[in-house]
Amino acid sequence: MKACGLIVEYNPFHNGHLYHIQQSKRLTEADCVIAVMSGSFLQRGEPAIIDKFHRTRAALNAGVDIMLELPYPYAVQSSDFFAKGAVFTLDEIGVDSICFGSESGNIDYFKKAYGDFEEKKQLFQQVLKSQLNKGITFPEASRLAYKAIGLSTEKMDLTKPNNILGFGYVKTILDYWLPIDAFTIKRTNSNYHDESITSSIASATSIRKALLETGTITNVLKKAMPDETLVQLRKYETAALTWHTWEHYFPLLHYRVSTMSLEDLASIHDVEEGLEYRIKKTAKTAFSFNDWMKAIKTKRYTWTRLQRIFVHILTNTTKKEMDEIRQHKTVPYIRLLGMTEKGQSYLNRYKKEFKVPLVSKITKNADPMLLLEERASNAYYSILPPENKYKLSRQDFQPPMIIPS
Repeated sequence: MKACGLIVEYNPFHNGHLYHIQQSKRLTEADCVIAVMSGSFLQRGEPAIIDKFHRTRAALNAGVDIMLELPYPYAVQSSDFFAKGAVFTLDEIGVDSICFGSESGNIDYFKKAYGDFEEKKQLFQQVLKSQLNKGITFPEASRLAYKAIGLSTEKMDLTKPNNILGFGYVKTILDYWLPIDAFTIKRTNSNYHDESITSSIASATSIRKALLETGTITNVLKKAMPDETLVQLRKYETAALTWHTWEHYFPLLHYRVSTMSLEDLASIHDVEEGLEYRIKKTAKTAFSFNDWMKAIKTKRYTWTRLQRIFVHILTNTTKKEMDEIRQHKTVPYIRLLGMTEKGQSYLNRYKKEFKVPLVSKITKNADPMLLLEERASNAYYSILPPENKYKLSRQDFQPPMIIPS
């Protein structure tokens, strides 16, 4: 069976994602579609609007055959490390290709960009370091460094979010000589950060904004998502009594920071250069998550990086833990969230060839990275009433879902 890999977040699953699946199958001629998805918290340091299991069910009903979880230490990270974890996971399960959405829409541009980057890597690093030393944010410093080596053109603009991630995927494949073909499709109708819904294909950002502002699924929203996503959004809201936002976590986060010592705060992953003092100081006058973020944010620390740091504070993810994880040359396991009958046939056929364990649930003797995943789930569900939290958190310890093909 020929397998195509997708790297996704589905927050929530919408018509653009459906288009991505359909085009990926067409381009790669795949028999089986395997997606690796961020779990409770996402790459930009946000809680998923509904949990990974309800998002999985929506995707399996829309054309994905196997849904895997991107381990937390890779999911809540900068684009390079996010890309490595995702591509390594798909490589371990044996995909023949990956297909990603991009603003560029031409895989040859990505391959040429990789060659240009390797040729001028030393200049890139020099410019990047120089700009960072001036106190400029990492994304802006990267933009200037890419521009300096000619990778900020209309054909290959590495300031665009999906181009950045796509470059990370291609770079990982080529750096590690992985036997995976890369394909890309051009994003259609909406941009990643668009905040308004103007057609049946809308950005996840605009969909979340509309959902959270109205508190209901409007007719406009119904046109932007498949029916199964609407079902899962309603089911999760019934089970959890909410859709997740950062503001829900503000009291817990504020308590954590207020009761941590400066030394403990400084030990958290990505808290650097005395940032613990600024976090502590601003906590004293913070009355909402949004206000707190505005008070901490500087030219050097972007909103996204601060959100990721706050996730690491919630999960108590330390520098020591992450340093050990970064030593891995690949992922230590494949986490299976769900599958269709076709996906089950793929696993039955190839699982004996996998070099790392296929894990379907959390157990007592689980890999340390999987136990960190359990901490992330506990933090994610922590805002819910005890009974709701208990019922939903038990999903991590149950067998993966199987959906009829």
